[in-house]
Amino acid sequence: MNRPTSTDPNDYEILIRRRGDTDYASYCTQLAHMIKGQAHEEVEEAMKAYVLAYIASLSQIGTASSQN
Repeated sequence: MNRPTSTDPNDYEILIRRRGDTDYASYCTQLAHMIKGQAHEEVEEAMKAYVLAYIASLSQIGTASSQN
């Protein structure tokens, strides 16, 4: 699977699933990453942070490449 290279957070889809009263999971299809937790907001915010960290890592990779 090729990793996405978009730096636009809106290009990353976040799906949230609830099972029971306190079992939630968020999944980003583009990054094939899942985060589990006990509240909707918890998993949503954690996934948003994960996506933003991924985007920041793309910028660091690009910066490192241009310095070589």
